[in-house]
Amino acid sequence: MQFSHSEAIWQAFPELRAGVLHAEGVQAGADVEEAVASFNAIAEARLAKAQEGEFPEIQAWRRGFSRMGLKPTQYRCASEALLRRFRQEHGLPRLHPLVDLCNAISLAFAIPIAVFDTNKIAGDLEVRRATGRETYLTFGGETEHPEPDEVIFADGEGRAHARRWTNRQSGLSAVRETTGSALIVAEALHASAGEDIGRLVATVADELARHWPVVPKTAMLTSASPRFEFER
Repeated sequence: MQFSHSEAIWQAFPELRAGVLHAEGVQAGADVEEAVASFNAIAEARLAKAQEGEFPEIQAWRRGFSRMGLKPTQYRCASEALLRRFRQEHGLPRLHPLVDLCNAISLAFAIPIAVFDTNKIAGDLEVRRATGRETYLTFGGETEHPEPDEVIFADGEGRAHARRWTNRQSGLSAVRETTGSALIVAEALHASAGEDIGRLVATVADELARHWPVVPKTAMLTSASPRFEFER
C-alpha cells in the first residue's frame, strides 16, 4: 500500500511537511491514560497563555484553508477543533486507546493527526483534489460527495476518507475495536513544521512501542520524497 500527496498539492503548498506511521498489531485494550494526561497537561499549559487561534500552527492552517476557498473559522483543521473543545470542556471523549493517544499528542503539538484503519482503505491513499464523483461516508452513515477541487484523502475506489483536507475524517475507515492495522498521518504548514513534525513522529512511534507490541514504520514526506510504502 502507498500513501502520498499529489504533485498538485505539493505545488500549491510547498511549505507542507508530513509525517507518516504504519503499525500492525494495535489492540483496543491498551491503557493510555497516563500518557494522555501528560500530553493534555502540555496543551493546558499552552492554552493558559493564549487561545488556540493564536498558535502559529493553527494560524498557518487557517491561511491554508483560506487559500482553498474555505472560511477558516467555519471549517477548522482537526487540531484547532480539538483544542477548542478541550479548552471549553477541559477534556475530550474517549473513543479508542490509539485515537485517544493521537488526539492528546495532537493537542500537545497543535498539529492535525489522522488515524485510519488500513483494512478499510481500497488500494493506495492519496491526498488530492476531488473530481466531485467521489463518495464520503459520514459517522452518521450518510453518503456525501466532496465538492470538485476540494482537498480529500482518496483511495483507489474513489472513496474519500477525509474531507476538506484536515477538517473531517470519514466514518468508513475510523479506528474501532476490531482495528489491527493503522495508518497515522500528521501534516503541518507553519514555519517550523519540518522540525515539529519530526518530533511528533518520534513521539508517536515511542508511544506506540510503549503501549503495543509493535515496531511502527515511519517516514517524513517532502516534495522530493512524496510517497510512503508499506505492507498491510
